Amino acid sequence: MTQSGTQSSTQTGARRRALISVSDKTGVVEFARQLEARGWEILSTGGTYQSIMQAGIAARQVSDVTGFPEMLDGRVKTLHPAVHGGILAVREPGHLGQLEGHGIGTIDLVCVNLYPFRETVARGAPDADVIENIDIGGPAMIRSAAKNHAGVLVLVDPADYSVALQDEVSDAERRRLAAKAYRHTSEYDAAITAYLTGASDELPTALPETLTLNLTRAAQVRYGENPHQPGAIYRLGSATGPVIDAQVVAGKPMSFNNYADADAAWALCQELAAQEAALPEHAAVCVAVKHANPCGVAVAADVRVAWERARDADTLSVFGGVVAVSQPVTLEAAQATRGTFLEVLIAPEVTPEAAAWFAEKKPDLRVLVAAPAQGVSVLDVRPLTGGFAVQERDARPWDDLCPEVVTKREPTEQEWLDLRFAWATVKHARSNAVVLAKDGVTVGLGAGAVSRIWAAERAVANAGDKAQGSVLASEAFFPFDDVVRLAASVGVTAILQPGGAKRDPEVIAACNELGISMVFTGSRHFKH
Repeated sequence: MTQSGTQSSTQTGARRRALISVSDKTGVVEFARQLEARGWEILSTGGTYQSIMQAGIAARQVSDVTGFPEMLDGRVKTLHPAVHGGILAVREPGHLGQLEGHGIGTIDLVCVNLYPFRETVARGAPDADVIENIDIGGPAMIRSAAKNHAGVLVLVDPADYSVALQDEVSDAERRRLAAKAYRHTSEYDAAITAYLTGASDELPTALPETLTLNLTRAAQVRYGENPHQPGAIYRLGSATGPVIDAQVVAGKPMSFNNYADADAAWALCQELAAQEAALPEHAAVCVAVKHANPCGVAVAADVRVAWERARDADTLSVFGGVVAVSQPVTLEAAQATRGTFLEVLIAPEVTPEAAAWFAEKKPDLRVLVAAPAQGVSVLDVRPLTGGFAVQERDARPWDDLCPEVVTKREPTEQEWLDLRFAWATVKHARSNAVVLAKDGVTVGLGAGAVSRIWAAERAVANAGDKAQGSVLASEAFFPFDDVVRLAASVGVTAILQPGGAKRDPEVIAACNELGISMVFTGSRHFKH
């Protein structure tokens, strides 16, 4: 064991010294008071020094130790051998002798956190202010102390202040604090790099030569996709996420697969909810997801009806699924889920009566309250063996498209509404994907097929008689007219697809022959 109280200064009997210089002053005054009570000498700078002194705690300014005042508007104050020598010296006769020869004492504790760079960026400060909040001395002291953690305690988080007040600090604990310190400076450097390349650490807007992903564990789960795979949930930078940060108001802890499915359900639910201007008569959206694919989606006048319509779209697949709704869940809506086993329900609000009912009647159901996604990362990162495939997220909204009717027959007003609804749904389904929809409800879905005709056949089979009078959306173009002819045979009246295939003229001709309206969006939405 290494004792935090071990004498490590160059002069026999000298007091232990702590250097404290923090931007986040949470708990720092009480921490300094506790150190003083234990006999520590405290060195400090700037605002931290003022806070400590105003609290009646004895402290020395670093400038008194270095013999130089702060220079260049505070840019230079701790970059001095009297500071870094005291931190970096190995606690053995050779190094200690050199310190003594130069009249330098050891520094046994470094408590530093950095200028609020990310906070300055977040509030939209001018570039000059942002640059001024790039800390130089702080990272240097942290890295020095972390390197010499065998002899120096390094603290970057107020949650760890209590460690320094222990009688003994183990080698393992010192190593943990050192690793945390390097992680702290690494995240800081990543934020600065992102800013200087025209992005932020949470929202990279380009695909640079070197891409740093700043990930911090946000939640622990029992395992990954399968019990033999360890898993965890990580946050990108300081970004928030609707599912990661959701409040669990009832039910068991979330699993790895629950997080993935809930995120997929919420994304589609929010995209459809954003189309309310195009669907003024509909107030609520319900999305049921199974294995990251939508299996029942509906819009209706209220949440209860939307849920019932989504459930009835595919009662088999919705069993054990994840459901997202766009409006508050009332007791009446909660009770409508009776008889259907669900893994997760996510909503913007759940009334206390509904939450209590879920807790009593469905104790295994995870009930989440989430906020709309804001500032979503534009990067989609997928693992490869030995690396990652990275792309910009497919976030193109309907209003960014230029839909073109390519057939003689124009869609009716209701068909346009259903085509938009089906387009949003198929965009969130795994390729190859085809969706049939009618009156704001999915009546048939085919997703994850290796052939487009197979995806269409699955959607048609899933719809059965409900295909009559429906519309069809495909996330990619038709290489042949086979999907058109299949759709016509079951009563589909309008089709939406990107267009752009060599045989588009044949496909359009088949639609005109069969009296089907077809719209090209000019934008495909593969999702693998």
